[in-house]
Amino acid sequence: MFGYHKKILRIDLTGRKTEVRNLDDSLLEKYVGGVGLGVRLLYDETTPDTDPLGPENILVAMTGPFTDSRVPSSSRHHVMGRSPLTGFLGESNVGGSWAVHFKKSGYDGIVVTGKADRPVYLWIHDGGVEIRDARPIMGKDSIESAEWLKRQTTDKASAAVIGPAGERMARIAGIPHVGTIVRQAARCGLGAVMGSKNLKAMVTFGTRKVIQAHEDGLREQMKTVLPHIRKVTETFGKYGTSGGVENYEKLGNFPLQNWRSSRWADAVKISGVTMHDTILKGRTACLQCPIACGRHIRIEDGPYGLVDGEGPEYETIGTMGGECLVQDLAAICKANDLCNRYGLDTMSTGSVIAFAMEAFEKGLITTADTDGIELRWGSGEALVEMTRKIGLRQGIGELMGEGVLRMARALGRNAIEFAMHVKGLEPSAHDPRRFWSQALSYGTAARGACHNASWSHPYGLALFMSEIGIDKPHLSCQVEGTAEMTAKLQTYQTMNDALIICRFTQVGKAVTATNIVDWYNMITGREADIGELMTIGERIFNLKRLFNTRLGVSRKDDFLPPRFLTHNRKGEGITTQLPPMGRLLADYYEYRGWNEEGLPTPEKLRQLGL
Repeated sequence: MFGYHKKILRIDLTGRKTEVRNLDDSLLEKYVGGVGLGVRLLYDETTPDTDPLGPENILVAMTGPFTDSRVPSSSRHHVMGRSPLTGFLGESNVGGSWAVHFKKSGYDGIVVTGKADRPVYLWIHDGGVEIRDARPIMGKDSIESAEWLKRQTTDKASAAVIGPAGERMARIAGIPHVGTIVRQAARCGLGAVMGSKNLKAMVTFGTRKVIQAHEDGLREQMKTVLPHIRKVTETFGKYGTSGGVENYEKLGNFPLQNWRSSRWADAVKISGVTMHDTILKGRTACLQCPIACGRHIRIEDGPYGLVDGEGPEYETIGTMGGECLVQDLAAICKANDLCNRYGLDTMSTGSVIAFAMEAFEKGLITTADTDGIELRWGSGEALVEMTRKIGLRQGIGELMGEGVLRMARALGRNAIEFAMHVKGLEPSAHDPRRFWSQALSYGTAARGACHNASWSHPYGLALFMSEIGIDKPHLSCQVEGTAEMTAKLQTYQTMNDALIICRFTQVGKAVTATNIVDWYNMITGREADIGELMTIGERIFNLKRLFNTRLGVSRKDDFLPPRFLTHNRKGEGITTQLPPMGRLLADYYEYRGWNEEGLPTPEKLRQLGL
């Protein structure tokens, strides 16, 4: 097989040992790369007794065959470990430039075990790796740290580097990746795993290239594909992901006031269009991406000082803006910047602040708990100051950094009623009452309330993909066919996370399943079809389920929080129907070949080679 170095770098921080292990073709054919190889390693090398913050947990970062190829929007890798936030499978997919530089260094993936006796960073380059002293940058934010790390290595390097939140093991800490732009492996608290290992950063740069089976054919195909992608994603690139804020608010898909409100006229004030017209200074892009959905914003005046850097994406606008009813775009931009610097998941951070605002409203916490900060709905000041406290783990920020579920349990009384999470993970900014496929995917996704597991909301509006049996857009609030569509999209997106390619290439049908198969074959030299790749995606998805069922996950964990299942929304054009999770799960388990408790059957596992 082509498209790989067929090497995994293994680091034992306890013994300060490095090792390179080879990958054989049979494993690559079965799991491809990315999430596939990641979950295989995680399943094999952890047990139900593995402490997510203990030295026995492993941290895996894995590229795929599309990484460092001409495939557009493929500069991504998958980061995995047992989640300190949920206790279940932890995974996060991240772009930027780290994946390409790492693969060029001569490896397809890295596995980190153990715990260093003092803070260290890894310098990975052209077949070599060094474990170096990170004490000079402990306590510094991710961007300051990355600047120092590049001076110690090369200014061309890309650094996966935690900030104070990861160092102090906040369970909602992510891993900022700082190259020419900043992107985060944000979800599931994997920054805390790095912190628990005394691993401040993984810095990489390389010049090695993998051989592709038909590179000339791939290069030729891109001459027509790239202009097509740029054309159909032009508006998406112009306004970024947050360009969808106004439309999603109109559709009833935008999260508001900790998910209890339905309409908000002020959504326009924090939209991608407003950002474009006021504070946008340029677009940013992950390496090898023709879409360029990233935002470079600059705010020179105001109560939060200079903000100059990455602008907030849709999910950040939804959780920090809509969920908290903050209409102050500058405050959201500042909080987003703090998350990039401290190393915090913006989705979990916005969600836990919204939860705290409701707890403040209900009298479960007071200004005595918040050091005098009024946690009022719509307060930009409260948003920024709470983000700061969470990132530095100061005062009530220490508890908030544990995530919504743990905070609700600590507060007691009726706090669990408005604690919005699935399996301990705070939801993405898409309302499952508007798209029942998202309700089902939130419930059954391995890491919890994740929109990316199926990325089904566009398929409930306009998208379809005949190659995988979705011949037309699916009605949003219907039982019939929802389980099948959701499962097919979860399988398809899992396959994409193994290859790896960005979801946004599906916007406007810019990239089709046929393209994916063609590129996989051109790179690897195989002769796969869409059926085989979908089987691989199904195998990986089921292995993720097995990882969780080994930890006790079953049907009882696949439900949504009470507010999503019982709270009728009101407002013009808002659906009052609520997702019937019992029926949806029954249909889904039957389609998946799982039993009534949500466990994959022996027959299904044999069919998938598991």
